[in-house]
Amino acid sequence: MNAPDDTRQKIIDAAKKRFAHYGYGKTTMADLAVDCDMSPGNLYRYFPGKLDIAEEIAREASIRTAEELSHILTQPGRTACERLHDFLFQDLRETFHTLEKDPKLVEMAQIITAERPHFHNEGLKREREVLRRIIDYGNASGEFSVADPEFIAEMIQSATLKFSYPQLFTRLSLDRLERELEGVYALIIGGLRAGISMSDPHRNMVDA
Repeated sequence: MNAPDDTRQKIIDAAKKRFAHYGYGKTTMADLAVDCDMSPGNLYRYFPGKLDIAEEIAREASIRTAEELSHILTQPGRTACERLHDFLFQDLRETFHTLEKDPKLVEMAQIITAERPHFHNEGLKREREVLRRIIDYGNASGEFSVADPEFIAEMIQSATLKFSYPQLFTRLSLDRLERELEGVYALIIGGLRAGISMSDPHRNMVDA
């Protein structure tokens, strides 16, 4: 990294520590400037505000999660059903443990979701692409018969969103969440095996 990138990363690393210790709400740009041994004015040269720093932290985590989930696509000897199960449960467990380890991240995640919905959609798109590729794999192997994999990936994501960000929606234990997810997964697989014929109605209107 060049010098500006090094400084940005220094700010991000300092913010991670302070947000984890004091929380997003109790942290100021002045605090971060002190932690980074720079003036507040210099800090603003790199980030317009605290929310921009938090968004960059969340973006790093989102990209990392999508990359880890994409490894499911290359695991040998796994059926499409097993890959979908791996995807859903890995997403749940990793997010659950991350937020349990650092509960102050929940506050930051809620604020970013509310204030920067475009960022939230960006992260969902990364993970949805992995889901679509799993469905494509199932179509190719004969396990699934899905006419519109992209739309069905979006619907599966919508149906399982609670399990992707569990502490934002509920305070259930991981055991309870996994029990619920097993039930939802069984319903999804039943539909995929039966050959879902749904497609995006808006896309059909555009195509027409």
